[in-house]
Amino acid sequence: MDFTHEKANKSIECSVVSCDHHCATENYCSLDKVRIGTHECNPSMDQCTDCLSFVKK
Repeated sequence: MDFTHEKANKSIECSVVSCDHHCATENYCSLDKVRIGTHECNPSMDQCTDCLSFVKK
């Protein structure tokens, strides 16, 4: 049985339940670290940033 997704990393809050790394029991990521990036040349708003660690369930 895989318990990886039950380990909440309290340093990484996340409410994206469609991500495979979302903690199964709380609104946290189960990864030890995440990669954050952007799809803009000069990001000016939070909507311009992306979690590059996202994996669709």
